[in-house]
Amino acid sequence: MTKAELVEKIASDTGLTKADAQRALDATLENIKKALKKNQKVTLVGFGTFSVTKRKARKGRNPRTGEEIKIPATKAPKFTPGKGLKEAIK
Repeated sequence: MTKAELVEKIASDTGLTKADAQRALDATLENIKKALKKNQKVTLVGFGTFSVTKRKARKGRNPRTGEEIKIPATKAPKFTPGKGLKEAIK
């Protein structure tokens, strides 16, 4: 499902216009991004939790040359599905 298809489903399920559904979805996603940027968790009960995980710096290898390289420490978004979501897709 694409974002446009999701907006269409939200609009039809809620009775909102497509423009209002688009704004609501965009605002939701933007606020999740802002919270993650501040290292906050976003928990949607029954759906799941968005969080930030820290990856340590590590050594890797360039597959072409075999040369050892340093991979810097980074932060990565993480999603953990909730019980309700897990049960819904069984």
